[in-house]
Parts: sequence; C-alpha cells; structure tokens
Amino acid sequence: MKEIAAGKFKVQCLAIMDRVQKTGEPVLITKHGKPVAKLVPAPSSPDDIFGYMKGKVKIIGDIVGPITPEDDWNLK
Repeated sequence: MKEIAAGKFKVQCLAIMDRVQKTGEPVLITKHGKPVAKLVPAPSSPDDIFGYMKGKVKIIGDIVGPITPEDDWNLK
C-alpha cells in the first residue's frame, strides 16, 4: 500500500483518486507521519441488466398454462 502526505494528497487528489480506481491499490494518507485516512476503490456494480434479479424471485406453479380450467372458457 502506498503512503502519501496529506499536503501532497491535497494537491494531487483527483489524479490519485483516478489511479486508485484504475489499479485498485489503496493509498494511506498521513499527517506528520501518522495515518489519518485510507483511500480505497469503491465497489463497482455490474452494468449488465440481465441477471441482476437472479435469486430474488421464486416461481410457484405453472407460469405457462392458463389460470382457469379449459371448461370455464366459452370457445364456441
């Protein structure tokens, strides 16, 4: 893990944030040699819309067949 002084971090903040996001390597921010904060990449969520509900829905019964019996239909 890389360490950086708070003053240097302040000057290069956006570039350091971009590097952390790109590499995934956290950065320890220090003040007078003592750690005060740690910059870590945020967890990314998948952009794919397919499969995001996997495991959230439970299918009970026949989802293809008719709800009512065929005798209830007036198909004349």
